[in-house]
Amino acid sequence: MAAIVYDIDATHSSAHFSVRHLMISNVKGEFTKVTGTVTYDPDDPKASKIDAHIDVASIHTRDEQRDGHLKSAEFFDVANFPEITFVSKSVEPDGHDEYLVKGDMTIHGVTKEVALHVEGPTPEVKDPWGNLKAGAAATGKVNRKDFGLTWNAALETGGVMIGEEVKINLEVELTRRPA
Repeated sequence: MAAIVYDIDATHSSAHFSVRHLMISNVKGEFTKVTGTVTYDPDDPKASKIDAHIDVASIHTRDEQRDGHLKSAEFFDVANFPEITFVSKSVEPDGHDEYLVKGDMTIHGVTKEVALHVEGPTPEVKDPWGNLKAGAAATGKVNRKDFGLTWNAALETGGVMIGEEVKINLEVELTRRPA
């Protein structure tokens, strides 16, 4: 079987994150506009490729003021760096229908290698319009300072306002391109 090319369905996909706030809780948010392609080779999963793009302006943390701050030059600087990208470099089996995917992630103009644990793709299903669909989920962690996202504030009682480790959770729905 030849490799299958899928488009990430932006309407049914999202990139979630969580980060420590005030050293006592995790604040969660998401990017609601995720696009890209996945080329999956069921006969040779190691030959599979992922090319994903996230619209940084689509950030949503349930607080407009915080979202505005995150879009500003103190954090993501959306005006100059409107996109987060991930381009896979290697895909290694890591269990049944699970993979360790390493690739280059670019955030805020800085590119670093990141490892994601991927589950899927799921078996295909046909949607009501005749499209073949599959799904996948990915998790990982990054240090925001590695990408130049260094803004922080010291707390009066010690510690900092925002943690460095950011947990990532991606949920994607894939639409198979016609052969």
